[in-house]
Amino acid sequence: MSNKDLQPDGVPNERRIRRMLDAAARVAMRAAGDVEPNPLVGCVIARGDTIIGIGHHRRFGGPHAEREALADCRRRGHDPRGATLYCTLEPCRHHGKQPPCTDAVIGAGIARVIYARRDPGPESGGGDRVLCDAGIASLCVPDASDLAVRLSDPFVHRVRTGRPWVIAKWAQTLDGRIATRTGESQWITGPAMRRRVHRLRSCVDAVLVGVGTVLADDPMLTPRDVRRVRRDPSRVVLDTHGRTPRDAALIRSASEHRTVIVTADPAAEFPSPVRVLRVPGGGAGVDPRAAIEAIGQQLGAASILVEAGPRVLGSLLEADLVDEAFVHIAPIVLADQGAMAVASGRDAPRLADARRLTVLRSRSIGGDVEIWCRRTDAMQP
Repeated sequence: MSNKDLQPDGVPNERRIRRMLDAAARVAMRAAGDVEPNPLVGCVIARGDTIIGIGHHRRFGGPHAEREALADCRRRGHDPRGATLYCTLEPCRHHGKQPPCTDAVIGAGIARVIYARRDPGPESGGGDRVLCDAGIASLCVPDASDLAVRLSDPFVHRVRTGRPWVIAKWAQTLDGRIATRTGESQWITGPAMRRRVHRLRSCVDAVLVGVGTVLADDPMLTPRDVRRVRRDPSRVVLDTHGRTPRDAALIRSASEHRTVIVTADPAAEFPSPVRVLRVPGGGAGVDPRAAIEAIGQQLGAASILVEAGPRVLGSLLEADLVDEAFVHIAPIVLADQGAMAVASGRDAPRLADARRLTVLRSRSIGGDVEIWCRRTDAMQP
């Protein structure tokens, strides 16, 4: 390596910052389902427009993205001294399962750190100050890469609210129906989209449905037909009065996959090893906020995928508990007023009363369309 290669990196322009942070975000997404409750984090080390090292946090308890990128830099035969480090999240400064990332950055001789979002953790945050005190230029640029910022929404949400990140998933027709008037819903979308659902399940801590879904479909709710099952999520049923059949597939398979009934019935009992969480009732069913908090606190779930029908989904939406949604739309039309709508709940006579989400991405999967969106107020810096 020449002396020129070790000169401090020039001040990057906006285009370069966006490109590098986008690259860091894309590599970070490879670990979805493997690092939680830690955030997804990616890191790129560059000299000018040339990436000389890239890495991401691969698994919970494993090396953080900055150390992975520095190691990759050295494997490629590059010296990181004087280079710029781009990271989707502010480098941490605390001793946990891993040593502080700030120590590694300082020790490597990095000249400048650019990151997309501040770490809100009371212990892990504040790495920016440590870097500045060591003479490293450090800059937070939340507007440079939306993808890099959005990666840590679930983590920031949990730090700020203390409750799990709730993801809703539903399949619907073009005219917004999730089942026929007789309850038939298998299958609205095609095989490729259904495989997508199994991948979503494999990346969360719990899958939640209402007892109506159990009675109608007798689902297993396990991740199947995926290359690698990253997680075996708890299967959770909201069941106000303990109506889940004792011979349901979820109950019969409880020894292989954790099954949980959330109920307001103090007398409801289920065979071991089914776990029962008792929470207060709310209106016509289980109090949705109490249920989500119980799943987070008693099961240790950081993320919940909701695959419920209109009543449960409506109650979660009404309580402002849905943080993210994956809407799977099939190019079919029922044109039947009696067919089942996506969600039920209180009336919204004005558009101003509607719950608004922000679309992050839409794409075609096997002839169907997936729209990925998040609650706008869950996306604050």
